[in-house]
Amino acid sequence: MSNPSFVENPFHRRLRAASNKLLWIGVAMVVLGIAAVVFPLVSSKVVALLVGWLLLFFGLLMFFNAFSIQGTGPFFGSLLLGLLSIACGIYLLFNPLVGEVALTLMVGMIFMLQGAFGIAFAFDMRPLKGWVGMLLSAIASIVLSILIMAHWPAISTMAMGIIFGVDFIVAGIALISAGSALKPAKHAA
Repeated sequence: MSNPSFVENPFHRRLRAASNKLLWIGVAMVVLGIAAVVFPLVSSKVVALLVGWLLLFFGLLMFFNAFSIQGTGPFFGSLLLGLLSIACGIYLLFNPLVGEVALTLMVGMIFMLQGAFGIAFAFDMRPLKGWVGMLLSAIASIVLSILIMAHWPAISTMAMGIIFGVDFIVAGIALISAGSALKPAKHAA
């Protein structure tokens, strides 16, 4: 039922326009989440390796960018950051198990932030339909964060795969719910 005093703002109109995208992104996230939960050892290793590759490429970009920076301090800062990122990336690529332990802790922190931002987004969406699904997704992220922190490092080898899988499933369902609820109403001719 529609609230007669509700005035839709530009953010709400953009959400309605993107409802199909939200729906399909949600479906893709649910499928990926199920795969990650079914194969947690593989998905944990994939996440660690992906982060290793990202750090390596970021480090290379920073390293080569350092030579275009003017000034001794910024040059050495960029050079050091690039070399450190390259070293961390290579280390993760050759030691993914150690990387999983460190990444599990970082993921716990990221989920806490994701939950906080998700709560803010849900309340910005309110009173549109689907805001409660976004709020529940944010709360799930915070609960996952607390679970990670409480059981770290013992759960590191399987945790990332399962946690990313569950988070993808919950966030995907929230996006499917929001995308379905936000579909523009079809006007009768």
